[in-house]
Amino acid sequence: MSLFAPTAVVAEDEAALRGELVEQLGKLWPELSIVGEAADGLEALRLLDRHRPDILFLDIEMPGATGIDVARQVNGRAHVVFVTAYDQYAIAAFDQGAVDYLLKPLAGARLFTAISRLKARLGQAPAQLGGVLDQLGARPSSTTAAAPSAARAPLRWINASVGQTLRLITVDEVMFFQSDNKYTRLALKDGEALIRKPLKELIDELDPQQFWQIHRSTLVNVNAIASVSRDFRGRMQIKLKHGSEMLLVAESCAHLFRQM
Repeated sequence: MSLFAPTAVVAEDEAALRGELVEQLGKLWPELSIVGEAADGLEALRLLDRHRPDILFLDIEMPGATGIDVARQVNGRAHVVFVTAYDQYAIAAFDQGAVDYLLKPLAGARLFTAISRLKARLGQAPAQLGGVLDQLGARPSSTTAAAPSAARAPLRWINASVGQTLRLITVDEVMFFQSDNKYTRLALKDGEALIRKPLKELIDELDPQQFWQIHRSTLVNVNAIASVSRDFRGRMQIKLKHGSEMLLVAESCAHLFRQM
């Protein structure tokens, strides 16, 4: 391990997020050499054997082999930073000896903190991750069809198309989701975006305390609601805090607003 020219492999299956992480690392830690980028776990394992990096940035959920599978092979040979969209993964990893964690979407200040901790630990032996890997491995994977949605952490971020650009959007930014032919439309304060995930899947993945289904085609972020009223026909409708669009509430969903 070289203390003066540390090396790293970045393993993340989302190309946009992987590129963003590499770019931010280049700005915040120019001395760090990114010797490999992997889009799946199997490639991450190959890069580990080929380059023997000092540091591994590992997405927990990857195709081929998960970040947990990769970390089992890494154990004790490199410092690990888990990259995850799920808080419970991150907290467990950090508390039980991983160098650090990064939550999606990436925050520059959080990455700077992780880099500072990595620099401090480069002269030490990498953490043994057996305990945390056993705990993480016992958690239901988001790709396991048999795992009930209630056991998963709510969806935190989404890859969405804004024109020709792929954008990482946190669910907190979304005022409402609405079915739109083959797509689902995301209404944002600064415009809108499209995803291919159907509304029925989003219903299972989003936090039901934050997103309410008010119509068969609409999920609304309760934090974005300004007021609820009825039009001249007696139909319930929602006014949002931002924008002029009014959302129709189906009568079958009107009970959600009786105590508001």
